[in-house]
Amino acid sequence: QVQLVESGGGLVQAGDSLRLSCAASGRIFSGWAMAWFRQAPGKERDVVAAISFTGGRVYYADSVKGRFTISRDNAKRTVTLQMNSLKSEDTAVYYCAADSSGWGSFNDYDYWGQGTQVTVSS
Repeated sequence: QVQLVESGGGLVQAGDSLRLSCAASGRIFSGWAMAWFRQAPGKERDVVAAISFTGGRVYYADSVKGRFTISRDNAKRTVTLQMNSLKSEDTAVYYCAADSSGWGSFNDYDYWGQGTQVTVSS
């Protein structure tokens, strides 16, 4: 069984920074792609950033390019999302997710954390 546990959410002001972390435990982590998704009230859940197992492939949604950075530490089985210059529109529940099939469609993510709330006040 795979467990993904997010931490680091909270309430910040516009322009502030926040760092989200995801700790994975359970089954093998090798080869898996990891990503952060978010879901704002009344909206669908969308991918924010994704990273391949080696870190050689990285994806960012246009809305966060230049502000967010995704990274991973495979030895520690952690994935981090550094969020800078936060905006009110970044307010959402952020989910850590894993794709056991490797780098592919964002519809293939099959393991999910419970989510952590990020609220940015303007």
